[in-house]
Amino acid sequence: MNREDRAGAGDPGDPVVARDQAAAAAAGRGLRIAELHTIAEFARVVRLFDGIWRPEPWNPPVTAELMRALTHAGGYVAGAFDGAELVGAGVAFLAAPAGRALHSHVTGAVRPGAGFALKLHQRAWALERGLSRITWTFDPLVRRNAHFNLAKLAALPEEYLPDFYGQMGDAVNAGDESDRVLAVWRLDDPRVARACDGLPYRPAGADGAVAALAERDGRPVALDTGAPEVLVAVPADVESLRRAAPETAKAWRHAVRDVLGGLMAEGRPVTGFAGGCYVVGRRSPTAG
Repeated sequence: MNREDRAGAGDPGDPVVARDQAAAAAAGRGLRIAELHTIAEFARVVRLFDGIWRPEPWNPPVTAELMRALTHAGGYVAGAFDGAELVGAGVAFLAAPAGRALHSHVTGAVRPGAGFALKLHQRAWALERGLSRITWTFDPLVRRNAHFNLAKLAALPEEYLPDFYGQMGDAVNAGDESDRVLAVWRLDDPRVARACDGLPYRPAGADGAVAALAERDGRPVALDTGAPEVLVAVPADVESLRRAAPETAKAWRHAVRDVLGGLMAEGRPVTGFAGGCYVVGRRSPTAG
């Protein structure tokens, strides 16, 4: 059975198939994914995340003590290992609606493929416990994260959250407002099952869409948002832009907030991410 056949066959939310997909993703990169349980393991996660985000001492992404509490209460903490080396980790907690959702608080990785393998492990873990969706937030300006979340995983944004975390004291987010979108990963969606089998999702409306926010000479330019399908561009590398041209990065932040956030507030769905742009569809007749 080839990938297309397997991804389209049977129950897309089958936890046994999800576990096989997760194992294949890890094995394909020579990785091992395992749940973590001890303070010593959690301390390794803290050191890994410190290396990725370089936070101020008062602003760690997560502490060892919190991970201990989360796992004791039934939450999720897992690591990706290359041999004995920890190269990625994810932390998540049970969320509303009770018995149906997991919220992924933070995932970080320093090896190609480790983030994808971790998310597939997390999906299988959730399905095995009867959960049907995983949510997380991400910065809408970071193009590679948007591609990973919406194309590679086939999650979709369902809420725009301006300055969600307030000031963040780390090397990645410093000097910028912490706008986020809430991604929702519907674990039994056939598109998600296909993505987890290595078939990235591209929305059908991408090809005929017109630009609502475009890039000209490195800066954002807002255009007509009235077309049925529109594209909202983001910069190629906002993290470098924050360092080299902070005012331009700020202009992008507010343009994406106004255009993407505005469209979402009107009830227009983000249907995917393609060519460095969010694809936004027609307003649902039942929205609002």
